[in-house]
Order: sequence, then C-alpha cells, then structure tokens
Amino acid sequence: MTGGRPRPSHPVVVLRRLRAGVWGVLAATTLLCLVAEDRAADQIAAAARTERAVEDIDAAHAEALTATSALVQLSAIKDPVSIALTGTGADFANAAARISSHLTSATEGNGAGSRGLSHIQFVQGQLATSVKSANAAVLDGAPAVRDVVLALREGPQPEGADPVRFTGGLQQSLLDLRDVESDARTVQLRSHWRDGRLLWPLFMTPLAVMLLLVWATGRVIARRFRRYPGPALVLALSATASVDVLMCVLRPLDTAIALPVLAAAGALTYLAYRPRLAEYRFPRS
Repeated sequence: MTGGRPRPSHPVVVLRRLRAGVWGVLAATTLLCLVAEDRAADQIAAAARTERAVEDIDAAHAEALTATSALVQLSAIKDPVSIALTGTGADFANAAARISSHLTSATEGNGAGSRGLSHIQFVQGQLATSVKSANAAVLDGAPAVRDVVLALREGPQPEGADPVRFTGGLQQSLLDLRDVESDARTVQLRSHWRDGRLLWPLFMTPLAVMLLLVWATGRVIARRFRRYPGPALVLALSATASVDVLMCVLRPLDTAIALPVLAAAGALTYLAYRPRLAEYRFPRS
C-alpha cells in the first residue's frame, strides 16, 4: 500500500465533467424559462380577465348614472298621479337590467377571489334594493323619488380621514368595486413570476455557475493543453446570458426565441470542447 496524495484526474476527464456541468446549466436555464413563461402567461391571462371585469363595472357605473338621470326627470313631474301612472319608466328599467348584466359578466372575470365575489354580490343586492325602492317611490310622488335619487348618489361614510368602501349608494359602490378589481389586476401583473426581485437572482445564479465553469475550462486548456480557449464557449456563455437578462427584463421572454438560442448554446458548447477531447482516445473497457 503506497501513501501520498491521490493522482489528479486526467485533463480530458476534467473537461468532460466541465462540459457536463455547462450542459447541466443550460438544461436548468431551459427549465426555468419554460416554468417562468408558463406561470407568467397564467397571470397575464388572469389579469386580462380582470381587466374585462373592470370594463364591465365601468359600464355598469355608466348605466347607474343613466338610471339616476331617469329618476331625476321623473321627480320633476309635479302631479303624483302622473308619476304613479308613468312608473319608473323604460329608461330606468333598461338601465337597471344592463347593470345586472354587467355585474354578472364581471363575476366571470373577478380577480379578487372570494372577497371580490362577496363585494359583487353586495352590489347586486344593493341594485335590487334600489329598484325596489324606486318602484315603491313612484307611488308616493316626487319627494319619494328624489329620496331614491339621493340614496343612489350617496357618498361613502368616513372613518377618520379615509372613506370606507361600500358604505355609499349604488354609484359609489360600483366605483369601490372597480377599485377592488383594479387592485387585484395590479397584483396579478406583479406576480412572483413577473417580479424582477425573483427573476434576477433566479436566472443570474445558473449564469454565475456557467461563468465559473467557462473560467475553469479556459484555465485547464491553457495550463494543461498549452492552448488558447476557442471563442465557441464564450459565444455559448454570451447567448445564455442574453436569454437570462431578457427573461428578467421582458418578464418573460418568449420561449420561441429563448429555446433556439439555448439550443445553439448547447451546440457551441459541444464544438468548444470537441477539439481537446478528440486529442485523446480511451479504449472501451
């Protein structure tokens, strides 16, 4: 049994391990690109649905203004018998029906979860109450109709210096609901897979590992083979770095672009190591 340090690995064996490491980094980067785009695409699609919900709520608010205007015109009639015979009118009824339809559509794109659904249901109940109050008010004359108009226009109740959401009339509640869904859309667009604070360290870590592997490869080739490293491995590193940076900047980069670039980096890696590995042929055992 002989003592001493173990024999160092043959430089070709070292190069093969380094090449495997570079390919491993490229595989990890490819997987990260696929996962990041998939998760980001889900969030972008959810944000688009929420955006449509916001548009539906805006349309419902516009119809609430129309319904209120119809009641204002009705309250200008002095004869209570004429008001009772006229009823709330087609304009008010049609506007109320369209508000209900828009709120139903907003439910499908709700991005605020159970909280948003609860608020939508509250506003739907508020709409039903407003319609019922208007139908009863026309039987009591213009003053009662004006009371309904005031209720529809009522602002939010304050708590200290800040107004409390969903404490006002129908018009204000629709504005509050729009704010809730808009906040949810903002959160969706800033999800973890679209947040640079996650993406930068996530993609820079494998790039740093690849940089170390490329540096180690150049050192082995220069010291053990007495050659200058070829440009192929540097190009592979540059291609990978461009993908990593663009994934973080564009949040995310389209994988239809990223995957071919990473495949080219893998091919360049093969070409970079092949000349040195071809200098030695080990017999098959």
